Amino acid sequence: MAVESQPRGGTHDLGALPELGVGVLYNVALPGFLRSNPAAWDYVEVIPDMFWRDRGPGQEPRYDELDTWMTELEWIASHRPVIAHNIGLSLAGTTPLDEQYVAKLVEWHARFDFRWHSDHLSFVDVASAHGLDHNTGLAVPMPYDQEVLDLVAGRIERVRQAIPAAFLIENNVSFIDFPDQEMSEPEFLNQLAARTGCGLLLDVHNVYANSRNHGFDAQAFVDALEFDRVIEIHIAGGTELDGMWLDSHAGACPEPVLELLDHVAERAPNLRAITFEFHESYFPVLREDGLREQLERARAAWTRRAR
Repeated sequence: MAVESQPRGGTHDLGALPELGVGVLYNVALPGFLRSNPAAWDYVEVIPDMFWRDRGPGQEPRYDELDTWMTELEWIASHRPVIAHNIGLSLAGTTPLDEQYVAKLVEWHARFDFRWHSDHLSFVDVASAHGLDHNTGLAVPMPYDQEVLDLVAGRIERVRQAIPAAFLIENNVSFIDFPDQEMSEPEFLNQLAARTGCGLLLDVHNVYANSRNHGFDAQAFVDALEFDRVIEIHIAGGTELDGMWLDSHAGACPEPVLELLDHVAERAPNLRAITFEFHESYFPVLREDGLREQLERARAAWTRRAR
């Protein structure tokens, strides 16, 4: 079933996006692996913010691109498709949308032909008592209510007007519960996608982490989503600390995460990509054999995907 975007914020046919296959989120441990294992990966996802120094709003030039990182990105883009996973839109924030940041993303889309891009259902920018903006350093969750839905939808529509590529929203990991929310997270995601025309980047490790920390059924959570909106899946590993499961991208995926991957892949008719995430500090634990094994496991799910 093809899903057509809604007219707000431009039109992008999610169902017409290219099937990319299995890929990995870029980090500094990967250049050697990517070159020596070309059959293991079909595309690379990049966090654009990792490839530059940000001098701050209003500075000229604001962004100082890192030469070594840019050399790697240019090599990747010359060999395989690239998609972007942003961390700076702060979609659920109350500070004004960073138009300089949006303009930088517009420039990068023109340069690297990203097949689509995504960001998190969260915020990272906060205002101080003196009106100065601060970055929290992590994706902060927000309550699922109508006021927040209106706020996030407006920001997504602005982003989609500016950037001529399909846009996906990723479900967040959360370590707190907001009382008296108006919607469940799946309800919020479904309504947001229907209203804005965005797709879903379903991070099944985030679902697993939240299910452990908040005591809900992970499969029931994903079954409440509109599967035809799921365009990309993230898988990753994590760690337990003081009874909480952390989204630390710590090496191999737990088996329940891989089971969720299989469950969703077999039901999401517009699935276009499965991305494995790991933090570079765990590469000495994973090593090339372990990374290949994780990508092979993702590929097994990809071959069984819904058609």
